[in-house]
Amino acid sequence: MKKENWSEAKVIKIAELTADIKHFWLQVQEVNSFDFKPGQYMTIDLSINDTSKDKFRSYSIASAPAGDAIFELVLKQQKGEQTSDYLFYDVKEGATIKLSGPHGKFILPQKIENDICFICTGTGITPLRSMLQYLILKKQEHKKIFLFFGTRYLNDVLFRSEFEELQKKFPQFTYQFVLSKEASSGYKGIKGYVHQLYEKEFFDKRPAYFYICGWRGMIHETRERLFKMGYSPKDIHQEIYE
Repeated sequence: MKKENWSEAKVIKIAELTADIKHFWLQVQEVNSFDFKPGQYMTIDLSINDTSKDKFRSYSIASAPAGDAIFELVLKQQKGEQTSDYLFYDVKEGATIKLSGPHGKFILPQKIENDICFICTGTGITPLRSMLQYLILKKQEHKKIFLFFGTRYLNDVLFRSEFEELQKKFPQFTYQFVLSKEASSGYKGIKGYVHQLYEKEFFDKRPAYFYICGWRGMIHETRERLFKMGYSPKDIHQEIYE
């Protein structure tokens, strides 16, 4: 990466979302406004020392551009990975991080002519949250929006209250999550995998844009299922999270 592409951002807030996922707010230094497209990502230099390996980590921006220099990231700890542990445990509010970006082409079309279906697992929800905030909160012209989220346990459902509140306020937005391993008797929601949600909604095979983000296996299976439903590669956009 070119040296001139790197800048610094100050960590202004950190919140714990789950036992192994944290929410970071960062402010890019020496600029009044940081511009990016919803769905793009940042690359962070996590150099711990001169011998650290895999020091560059990329994370999708979890917020929509707001006209200021602040953006959000959601980071999942990768246990046993030196750079991940450093960011998760050692970086505190007030710290300065070196980063580059924005990067990536996982972005919305300029003109939205069809329904949008967001399909995600785990922290793959973050770039879709950025897009959703942009479409709804920024009042970008759009048609119906669906957010289908799959994870294992109820405690792993990220931003649940936020999306449920949006659904109450905006009738064109539908939010559903499904859990694959939740066994508590108190949970009465949908169990299984995310595929059942979009297959049920788009059984009529109407025109739509599909944005998929999450685990590699889920993305591969989703693509194959959408192809069988009659959708083509041009209808499908993806971002893989390892």
